[in-house]
Amino acid sequence: MIVESSRTSASAYRIDRVDSGDYYLERIPKGHVVRLLDLEGNQAADTLFFDASSPTERYSVTDTIREQGNVYLTAGSVLRSTANKPLLTIVADTCGRHDTLGGACASESNTVRYDLEKRCMHSCRDSWMLAIAEKPECGLTKADIGHNINFFMNVPITIEGGLTFEDGISAPGKYVELRAERDVLMLISNCPQLNNPCNGYNPTPIDVLMWEE
Repeated sequence: MIVESSRTSASAYRIDRVDSGDYYLERIPKGHVVRLLDLEGNQAADTLFFDASSPTERYSVTDTIREQGNVYLTAGSVLRSTANKPLLTIVADTCGRHDTLGGACASESNTVRYDLEKRCMHSCRDSWMLAIAEKPECGLTKADIGHNINFFMNVPITIEGGLTFEDGISAPGKYVELRAERDVLMLISNCPQLNNPCNGYNPTPIDVLMWEE
């Protein structure tokens, strides 16, 4: 569902550029709104959310899908935690839908899906591990890395019930905005994947903007 935002970039109290292949790990206070902005289009932002006070409670794909009855996320979707409590609500979305099932690239999946030579290519899991190592104050560990959301990524479900990675349905300037329902940690890997169409075979930067609601 397409819902545009009335917020302007000029009124944001924070704007960060996240280059392709980089991570972004920050706290979003309760009631604040964060926007992920696809600058050049067709870029996947692999994202994890955690309760900032207790990171073992984190985004749950199963609880989120079950409660909303839809495998895709868009405006109005409530991201639920492993305790089936609201973490964030999508309040605006100009892309239309976001993937919950495709997972994140890793050295192992690059090897299985593509070629043994792809094993050492940079991956989203590498970015998350680097974030955990470089920001120990956030209290995250390897065990906290679970299922993620792929903002802007197009992963259709086939008639047979499988998944395919297709060209993105995003475009330059498309965005998704989320309101934090409690203090949360947001961990993004701005996907470096070169081997499927999720980034148009050309990973590009995104912007992260924040407002006090």
